Amino acid sequence: MSPPFEKRIGENLAEVEGRIAEAALRSGRRPGDVRLVAVTKYVEIELIEPLLARGCRTLGESRPQHLWPKAEALAGRDVAWHMIGPLQRNKVRRTLPLVEMIHSADSLRLVETIDRIAAELQRSARLLLEVNASGDQAKHGLADAQLEDVLSRLAEYRHVEVCGLMCMAGLDSGPEETRREFARLRHTRDRLRSSCPGGAALEELSMGMSGDYEIAIEEGATIVRVGSALFEGVLK
Repeated sequence: MSPPFEKRIGENLAEVEGRIAEAALRSGRRPGDVRLVAVTKYVEIELIEPLLARGCRTLGESRPQHLWPKAEALAGRDVAWHMIGPLQRNKVRRTLPLVEMIHSADSLRLVETIDRIAAELQRSARLLLEVNASGDQAKHGLADAQLEDVLSRLAEYRHVEVCGLMCMAGLDSGPEETRREFARLRHTRDRLRSSCPGGAALEELSMGMSGDYEIAIEEGATIVRVGSALFEGVLK
């Protein structure tokens, strides 16, 4: 007999996927237009297995030192890891070979480091530029002027592919302010996309977590990062 947590995680996943589909339809898109990254922060491998068994194979970690052992434990499995939290430059070399995408490129120096190490590893790195859409001083991310500066210099970096933008809602933002912040990121993306240099497509918008992913989808998110909602009733 399966442990009780497997059934609960399966139910949670079905609910999250259902809400994603409904929010996508409300925004005039197809459910398949939105990708779920299951955030496994503080979650042991045994709790990840029910997600994999149900086809949820895009996993996200917010700390490199947590990603490394999990990626090793699941090596050879059909898993796509996303680095969604702050990435220090001295952790790029060990992290880059393990991940499909880095969501948190929040400085030109980090982009430079990723490009250099990707060149040494003879690979390309897929990035999202993290934007501080809320203006919250406690949040990481590029201000608009910094974002445009990074984009203007992308031609110098031949081993990075900037796929889009990422943001987090402000710590004290209520639903309406959160909606405005997500809409602001979408407008920023739309404004910059037409003049984007080579090496940047800006197709992806990674925004929304367990408490606000439906709002994010309604405002154009193509990727949502959901953790606690998947493990509700399982984690203490």
